[in-house]
Amino acid sequence: MSDDSINCVCHIRIVAVCVDVENLNVKILDMKGLTTGNTGIALLTLLAPIAWGTTYITVTEFLPDGRPLLVAAVRVVPAGIALLLAGRLISSWRPQGSEWSNLAKSSLVNFALFFPLLVVAVYRLPGGVAAATGGLQPILVGALSWTLGGGRPRRRDTAVAVTAAIGVAMIVVRPGAGIDPLGVVAAIAANISFALGVVLTKRLPTPPNRIAATGWQMVMAGAILVPLAVAVEGLPVSVSAMNLGAFAYLSLAGTALAFVLWFNGIRRLPVAGPPLLGLAAPITGAVLGWLVLNEALSALQIIGFALTIGSIAYGAALPTDRPATEKATHTTPRTAECAPQPA
Repeated sequence: MSDDSINCVCHIRIVAVCVDVENLNVKILDMKGLTTGNTGIALLTLLAPIAWGTTYITVTEFLPDGRPLLVAAVRVVPAGIALLLAGRLISSWRPQGSEWSNLAKSSLVNFALFFPLLVVAVYRLPGGVAAATGGLQPILVGALSWTLGGGRPRRRDTAVAVTAAIGVAMIVVRPGAGIDPLGVVAAIAANISFALGVVLTKRLPTPPNRIAATGWQMVMAGAILVPLAVAVEGLPVSVSAMNLGAFAYLSLAGTALAFVLWFNGIRRLPVAGPPLLGLAAPITGAVLGWLVLNEALSALQIIGFALTIGSIAYGAALPTDRPATEKATHTTPRTAECAPQPA
């Protein structure tokens, strides 16, 4: 074979993982166009609720008792500052005009209201009861999206959402669990706030720098929560090394990283997808209770696990929402070209 005959195109069937750091758009692309990025995005989004599933055991076992505002404030402020610094490395973008009001709305429901209400529910309710209200997320998101002008949820999505709520309840609710009325109200209000955050994040324009935008949301929430915590609860008398470690984990892993992944998933997955993926939070909490707190699992709970995991799988399999410009840029099959060798 002559050197000139080496001038060819070698089709190599490989899978490439392309990561756009600025927009956190993670896509798994088959060079022959046989797969899409849906699985990769769904799996990354799933990491957020898994991290949130550790919140109950972190708050109840490692943080000061009875300080929901302090926990909420310390959770968002370091996370927000870290994300603003990380966002600065990507671009010098800062909110302008209507972007400030959009961020303020999102900050209110995603953090300033949600976090304190969540911690109140965690303090006042058994872990199972607090987690069970999280099973309502797919139903709440579908209802709020429809109410605020979105499309009517498909019957199949609604059926899966109801099944998921039943599955979560089977996992986490136990006979004889103490029910505190204030805790129940806080838990329901927290989930409504969080569901509204999902809908707003899906509907509002995507900011140019998503990492910085998430950081701004958290810092705005901190501007409300810090003075409120000091006024209502006062400064903590003492903070142990264990408290500091738990705060660092909850803020950086369970808030900063988790919400960047979560918001990316909301924008790129169908509206029904992220709430179903979010059911991984109560499952994670139940598994940790089983492994760490030596809680027993019943046959009913195992059935609930099957129903909930099936609902999560359904959410992960929903088609990805992909912008037209991205499709044009990233879906073209690529080949490896063999350049002709010099004679």
